[in-house]
Amino acid sequence: MRRSLVTSAAVLGAALASLGFAATTALGAGHASATAPKPPSAASGHAPRGAVRLYVLDGFFVRRDAVTVPGRELRIGGVVRPYVAGQWVKVKAYVGRRLIKSDRLRVKPSRNGHYGHFTERLSSPQAGLLDVKVSHHRTPQMLGFLSQRRVAELAEQASSGSRGLFVELIQQRLAALHVYLPPSGVYDRQTALALDAYHRLLGHGVSPNLDHATVVDLLNGTGAFKVRYPHDGTHAEGNLSTQLLALIHGSKVDRIYPISSGKPSTPTVLGHFHVYQRTPGYLPDGMYYSDFFYGGYAIHGYDPAPDYPASHGCMRLPISDAISVFDWLRYGDVVDVYN
Repeated sequence: MRRSLVTSAAVLGAALASLGFAATTALGAGHASATAPKPPSAASGHAPRGAVRLYVLDGFFVRRDAVTVPGRELRIGGVVRPYVAGQWVKVKAYVGRRLIKSDRLRVKPSRNGHYGHFTERLSSPQAGLLDVKVSHHRTPQMLGFLSQRRVAELAEQASSGSRGLFVELIQQRLAALHVYLPPSGVYDRQTALALDAYHRLLGHGVSPNLDHATVVDLLNGTGAFKVRYPHDGTHAEGNLSTQLLALIHGSKVDRIYPISSGKPSTPTVLGHFHVYQRTPGYLPDGMYYSDFFYGGYAIHGYDPAPDYPASHGCMRLPISDAISVFDWLRYGDVVDVYN
């Protein structure tokens, strides 16, 4: 299909050239598209050949494809070279064959006047391929051009075992907020654990569900672990009120994990500690990859590690998270535990 698109673009370019247009087309990968304009010849007295480079703003890129979700505002930015005063561009946006917006925008000059720019705002009412076409008709001052950007409007559909761009987008955004999640491309148990941790981070309780409100928060970049002890260098912070463990470099959070701390009858000790003993593998009582920070208190994997305080005082991690934390921590690292 990509070969046919390239062929179609070549045919389109030839047809437009005969009408005084310069064509630029981008159908998927990359951030922008452009055909570099040939500098006008002052001696020829001919109108310069224009070109436009298009950028997808407020969108995301998965496998180098521009993606977003229906209803989310998207900005398409354009840079026109050279800048010629008094020029306009026409913008048309389609989902499939459905025209969802038609607009006419003035090309504004840059500060130095070397290029012009414009911005179109739009949102798709439905899932599908969003095609944005920008054209400039030939005028006495500038030859015409045509450019296109394609953005995938992804349906918010994911269930256990599903794959696809939407699942990859969700995993990408969780990782961008430092929630620990190795990218698998599959809506798996690790994704559910990361979503549970994200809900805790937002103060929304515990839930592995991915509803629309959670998608909106993720795409808006909402939520951050608030570092309490930035001067402790490379350290771990266990926030028992949110049941989260963060691995931190100074004030910069590296990874966030869900934990299960001590139940009311055997609470987790609070305070400022250091990792003094590290034990890989399993211990006889089921502790897995353990970092001890005070007496018998440790950060370790355990099954089960439920979404509520249930341990004998340790900070339990899901088994699948334990080695990741163990590999990150070192002897002497600070462990801060607080409510």
